[in-house]
Amino acid sequence: MRTRNLRKNKNFKYLVAIAIILVLLGIPSYIWTKRNVTTLAGRYNSPMSPVILIPGSSASANRFDDLVKTVNRTYGEHHSLLKMTVHTNNKITYSGRIRSNDERPFIVVGFENNKDGYSNIKKQAAWFNIAFNQLKKRYRFNNFNAFGHSNGGLIWTLFFEKYFDDSTITVNQMLTVGTPYNFEEKNTSNRTQMLNDLVKSRDKIPEDLTYYSIAGTKLYTDDGIVPLGSVDAGKYVYEGHIKHYTLITLTGSKAQHSDMIDSNQFITIFHQYIVGNGINNPGRNKPNKKVPKPQQ
Repeated sequence: MRTRNLRKNKNFKYLVAIAIILVLLGIPSYIWTKRNVTTLAGRYNSPMSPVILIPGSSASANRFDDLVKTVNRTYGEHHSLLKMTVHTNNKITYSGRIRSNDERPFIVVGFENNKDGYSNIKKQAAWFNIAFNQLKKRYRFNNFNAFGHSNGGLIWTLFFEKYFDDSTITVNQMLTVGTPYNFEEKNTSNRTQMLNDLVKSRDKIPEDLTYYSIAGTKLYTDDGIVPLGSVDAGKYVYEGHIKHYTLITLTGSKAQHSDMIDSNQFITIFHQYIVGNGINNPGRNKPNKKVPKPQQ
């Protein structure tokens, strides 16, 4: 009888120990699940849809200050501006802020190492991923629009192909200006290693993306820096895979590589397709402007 009681006590201790272990294992899982569900719920209900901008090589996070001021002044709007700089040690510094009630803020992500070259652009894509993860964690937005000037468009492309795998966030529209998908090559039959790599991994780019690529033709063959053929090479990466791809060419006195984002043509296109998601004259107090017809 005594032996049987000892066995019962031992079995009871084992059961208690197992129960304690299960509870201890279950608490972190419960906390993680609760936090995850809360995050997803907040993201699903978030009204924020930011415009995220990436400057080109040698440009800082201040590159688009005048663009944001011009949009706000021209269209009578009040978009916030948050600027982030990702340093080579993966740390991020901030300037500006997003107002609590701003549903369409502008967020610029620049880099301490903003040099040109394929190897640096790949590093910048990885740094941008760090910034993007911080943004989605802090602001819980479920969709956004993308803008890239020059190599900024390459950073976006590499980001979509290598890092963007969050099914809870949608990129709606993307606009780039003077993005050199084939670097300085004018003839697309002479493909650079970068273009070959981008084409090879294009299946990872979100299929529901709408993309407008702007090329400047100040000299009819290039924008003074990037050949028209290099910008047009983006079609090999995007066309036929995403929902909509359009090449737009700008001409005139401000069709030069660095000047295009200051031109009235560009401001109109940017506001309609990126700020307004393709809706003519979104919001209030909008001037009546005609958008140049895109070239397919």
